[in-house]
Amino acid sequence: MTKLSTYIKTLAVGAAFFSMQASFGQVDNLPFNDLPPQPTQYGECYAKCKIPDQFETTDVQVLVKEQSSKTVTTPARYETVTEQVLVKEASTKLVPVPAEYETISDQVLVQEAQVKTREIPPKYKTVQEKVLVSAGYGKWTRKKKAPQCFSQNPEDCYVMCWEEVPAKYRTETRRVVVEEGRTETNEIPAKYKTVSKRVVRTPATVKEVTIPAEYKTISKKVVVEPARTETVVVPAEYKSVSEKRLVRQGGYTRWVQILCEKDTNSGVIRQVQRALKDRGYEPGPIDGILGSQTRNALEKYQGDNGLPIGNLNTETLRSLNLNY
Repeated sequence: MTKLSTYIKTLAVGAAFFSMQASFGQVDNLPFNDLPPQPTQYGECYAKCKIPDQFETTDVQVLVKEQSSKTVTTPARYETVTEQVLVKEASTKLVPVPAEYETISDQVLVQEAQVKTREIPPKYKTVQEKVLVSAGYGKWTRKKKAPQCFSQNPEDCYVMCWEEVPAKYRTETRRVVVEEGRTETNEIPAKYKTVSKRVVRTPATVKEVTIPAEYKTISKKVVVEPARTETVVVPAEYKSVSEKRLVRQGGYTRWVQILCEKDTNSGVIRQVQRALKDRGYEPGPIDGILGSQTRNALEKYQGDNGLPIGNLNTETLRSLNLNY
């Protein structure tokens, strides 16, 4: 870092400190030039890392064969069609229809409906509730360099944690209504009995029935499309080839969320080692130790996948499908 850039960043840190203090709460004295983004919850840690170049592969259509034409003769096309020929004319006849009966039921009142009421008194209970004495707040706290930082230069990875100062409460007791007093009404429905009787639903009639005409089907062969000669265009042929192009220029430093020191344990390291091994990156023994072989495998995976390089950041853990 040049003396000029150091001087400019020293001037900027004061303004950044007071503006972040207004929006985030309490901030400790910081020797560096900016703060991480607004945290979503207490206990988050952030570090600065290098972002690699990011590429994508796209498919491009390449001409293999030019468009051409050819003459094609299409023979005549025939099909067999059928026709209906009348054999016997339609006619009618009269058919007697007998009467239809049904059994119907009537409801007869046996006892009138009644209404009964009763008074139910209210119910109470004693409850305790917490009353806020002083509200909680958050503050930025600088931690020592995280053990998962790969760089030997302590200024390469800045770690900040947003920590909670909890609120204070006192307990108060009071009597509250659990259930309001009310008047309960019970309705006793009327009672009925069913009386059945048989009645004519449809009287006897005579109906006219139509006897449909009779037909027979005959088949014959007809020309559907005459023979023809035509020129057919043979379309050009293409093939797809892959090209690699730069999507995002790397080399920029930004804040990324990382595992805090308290959350970085041998169990997490083992999960990372297993996930790297499953994806074809050799981390060495699955021993829960972030050794040189595991670091090299992790850096290669991060570089191959366009991830922040140099620490156990949450973007890499999500890419490995790990819970953190």
